Amino acid sequence: MTAKSVEQQSSASISSAVIPPVSPATITTTNDIKTRPDPTIKQGLMALVKSSWINVLVVFIPIGIASHFVWSPTVTFILNFIAIVPLAKLLGFATEDIALRTGEVIGGLLNASFGNAVELIISIISLTQNLVVVVQASMLGSILSNLLLVLGMCFWFGGIKYQEQKFNETVAQTSASLLFIATTSLLLPAAFHASVGSTETKEELTSDILNISRATSIILLIIYFSYLFFQLKTHKDLFLQPPAEARRISYQLSQQHQTTTGTDIEQLNGGIIAPGETVDDEEEEVPQMPFWMAIVALLGITALVAVCAEFLVSAIEDVVEQWHISETFVGLILLPIVGNAAEHVTAVTVAMKNKMDLALGVAVGSSMQIALLVTPLMVLIGWGIQVDMSLLFNVYETAVMFISVIMVNYLMMDGKSNWLEGLMLFSLYLLLAISFYYFPDAASSELGA
Repeated sequence: MTAKSVEQQSSASISSAVIPPVSPATITTTNDIKTRPDPTIKQGLMALVKSSWINVLVVFIPIGIASHFVWSPTVTFILNFIAIVPLAKLLGFATEDIALRTGEVIGGLLNASFGNAVELIISIISLTQNLVVVVQASMLGSILSNLLLVLGMCFWFGGIKYQEQKFNETVAQTSASLLFIATTSLLLPAAFHASVGSTETKEELTSDILNISRATSIILLIIYFSYLFFQLKTHKDLFLQPPAEARRISYQLSQQHQTTTGTDIEQLNGGIIAPGETVDDEEEEVPQMPFWMAIVALLGITALVAVCAEFLVSAIEDVVEQWHISETFVGLILLPIVGNAAEHVTAVTVAMKNKMDLALGVAVGSSMQIALLVTPLMVLIGWGIQVDMSLLFNVYETAVMFISVIMVNYLMMDGKSNWLEGLMLFSLYLLLAISFYYFPDAASSELGA
């Protein structure tokens, strides 16, 4: 935060609402979580059931599983498509509950591992059935849906309620830069294929592309885990939001000492309240289930996701034939909606509460996980099971991702958002969805073709 921006915020008019003084006794530390008694089994079950309104869709889980043995592939696809939505939300709830007890490092790894567990499971099952086109399309689709659809809706709905919203541009730019590295990892195999494709035999070209993809995937994984270390250890202050107490103290100081310097204010972790922003007591995050129940829930939900995903993927080929759509469209547009549905709701909800840093963490952070963690893992898993999964996307798909990342990067440069920027991102996603509806699968199968 520059001195000039601090002075502008300090001189801005602040809401006249009376904020009660802060007592040190009200400040809760992480040690309090350890000393609190565990929730009872009943409390844990009620918390799981009431964790989201999306849970009403859990009725589709047994129906979707049964449909595989009774009804047509189309019905099986639709029912399991719906069933995975609440499972994704419950998976996130269980992961976060465990992460509250395990500390930042292990909690961060858990969120990284299970945050995109639905996409990971669907992709692994698709790989075992040699549906490489579906896997590649779902990876690209997850990135695009988070960057354009989810982020666009966050900007749009948040912008309707607030004229302008601000977020941590340093964190946003770091995420955008990492996404650009991931985009480069897709550009290089496509450029290599276009440049030397006519000078090598099909077998040599396939071998070279696979070797490039596998080596690149290892490097991308190193970058991702280095980013986790950067986020959770060496530079975690950049990613921590000031607690409500610090914000209220900052507010009171700004009221009592209108001449507070920019340096003094920055020492309060940027606690200045932006014009038009209200200060509410943030709910304390505590575990809502017994530890053993959270682990059992995590494992059980993951197993259900695997079953529903298995039946969903097994119906894809019949659905493609009956609906006259391409596997690319199913993987790029339909499957990401399933895997990211819970994140869509979460991101838009927090954006409407003017918590844009959290909204960006969900939308952009999820895209980054897919690009730097899940996609490289798919390449390495394909390597292990002898499936030719590579980072070779065709020129059109690569160009689409490049355009999307550049667009998002430009919009986040100033650290501000409004409803018009949200409309632009959402419109771009619709344009891409329409174009991919007519995109043939044959154009996606370049490796070894």
